[in-house]
Amino acid sequence: MRYQFKFDKILSLKEREKDEVQVIYQDSVKKFEDAADRLYHLLKKKEDIETFQLDRLLNGLPVQEIRHHQQFIGNLEKSIAHYQKVVMNARNIMNYQQLQLTEKNMEVKKYEKIKEKDHLQFLADEKYEESRMMDEISIQQYMNREIR
Repeated sequence: MRYQFKFDKILSLKEREKDEVQVIYQDSVKKFEDAADRLYHLLKKKEDIETFQLDRLLNGLPVQEIRHHQQFIGNLEKSIAHYQKVVMNARNIMNYQQLQLTEKNMEVKKYEKIKEKDHLQFLADEKYEESRMMDEISIQQYMNREIR
């Protein structure tokens, strides 16, 4: 007799759901990495401009150029503040998706464990049935020998 797990369709459904959540999680990780990368580049750009401005100040710098640099740094700070919020949101989404993925993994593991136990029980039942049949055959052979 062939083994058939009674919750096979549910297990395959749970695996499919887990795969879908995994794709969503990977997408959220990518978005987080992109936002964090953009924030890093903006912070690096601000640092480079401040260093450049400091070097220029030591050598003398016209007031108009100082204003230009300050306005540029102000705009960068606005962009940095925006991307800090974007990174925070992306991190929160990524963490939420990670929890969802963990839950789906646990569900799949539960069904796999049930399947494993059910299969072991099936094998034990099959072995018991085979043993019972062998005993019955032995008894019939013994009885046939006694009759002759």
